[in-house]
Amino acid sequence: MKRHFTLLIGLALALGLAVGAALHSGLTPHGTEEAAGYLGLITWVFLTLIKMVIAPLVFASLTAGVAHMGGGKAAGRAGLQTMGWFLAAGFISLGIGLAMASLLQPGAGAHLPPPPADVTAVKADLSLKGFLAHVFPASVIDAMAKNEVLQIVVFSLFAGPAISALGGRAAGVLELLDQTAEVMLKIVDYVMVIAPFAVFSAIAASVATHGLEVLLTYARFVGGFYLSLGLLWLVLIGAGWAVLKHRLPSLLNHVKGPALIAFSTASSEAAYPSLLAGLERFGVSSRIAAFVLPLGYSFNLGGSMMYTTFASLFIAQLYNIPLDLGQKLLLGGILMITSKGIAGVPRASLVVVAAVLPFFHIPEAGLLLVLGVDQFLDMARACTNVLGNSIAAAAVAKWENELEAESHLG
Repeated sequence: MKRHFTLLIGLALALGLAVGAALHSGLTPHGTEEAAGYLGLITWVFLTLIKMVIAPLVFASLTAGVAHMGGGKAAGRAGLQTMGWFLAAGFISLGIGLAMASLLQPGAGAHLPPPPADVTAVKADLSLKGFLAHVFPASVIDAMAKNEVLQIVVFSLFAGPAISALGGRAAGVLELLDQTAEVMLKIVDYVMVIAPFAVFSAIAASVATHGLEVLLTYARFVGGFYLSLGLLWLVLIGAGWAVLKHRLPSLLNHVKGPALIAFSTASSEAAYPSLLAGLERFGVSSRIAAFVLPLGYSFNLGGSMMYTTFASLFIAQLYNIPLDLGQKLLLGGILMITSKGIAGVPRASLVVVAAVLPFFHIPEAGLLLVLGVDQFLDMARACTNVLGNSIAAAAVAKWENELEAESHLG
């Protein structure tokens, strides 16, 4: 199914390029503008359906995720070490993404015409009062109705610990939240059925208006992202060497198989069973591996986190929307929180980016331009997620004196 979807996206991208080029060369500027407007209707439908699930998905998944962290076990020494590593890795991933996107400017020069005037510039009130008004909800129902993601996050950060504190008395609520998140993700799967049509319309409209020069922008985006991931790999491997010393090469050898599975399937989840087995063969105790990996798949997806910052700034650059340093840091902070709720699920990065763009009045239509090459980026993201989680598990095992001798069985 994954390969079938990827093939359809690829065909939609190619067809969009061909149709867009034909419209660009065969119609007058007024004609191409009118054609792009009609094509944009498909894009609008897709984006509206994606936005439809953002609020309930963020609320249900983040609240349940915080509640599942629980009290005693997650607050123990191994839990604190694990979460400390994850937070540091998250900040580094987001920081590299912000820095590299700002330095490389992959979307600069595209000069895409922005959608309606009300989303053409950054108008978020970043005064203290204005910021706090965006953060603290007077009503979570109103926040969900308006897709105010920050307010939903704040409510979830209160609701999750409350559910955990009530224990069995709130077991039904927690189960309902888990089921709600699963339902929302299934809806996302259904919405993604029309993604190839949306990609076709977005690419065709863009090429019809600007010509095939837009391909250069794609090349800068993909190349810049892979370069940024290369820097993140160096940081992760350096951190692993600092903790594991001479055993790091052996760890990399044990997890190269799962990393290849993640790369080829563009899914870090597909590599989970083999990664767990590989870590145990390396010497990580089953207790530590079983504890760190599930948390890592929700809280330590470094490749995906970097992508959210890199893609968000890329989209802003496409529409020539400047963000100053304070706004970029705020963007990274919001992504640091929102990515924890829905990381590790199919197309999670798309939903995370879609959730944060409206806060900075960045046109969501840029998502479709990103989706056109998302498969090439998703493969590298998934592989990076596997590397980061394997090093984290080995490091925690070393600190907890639960890193045993290497097993050559299996």
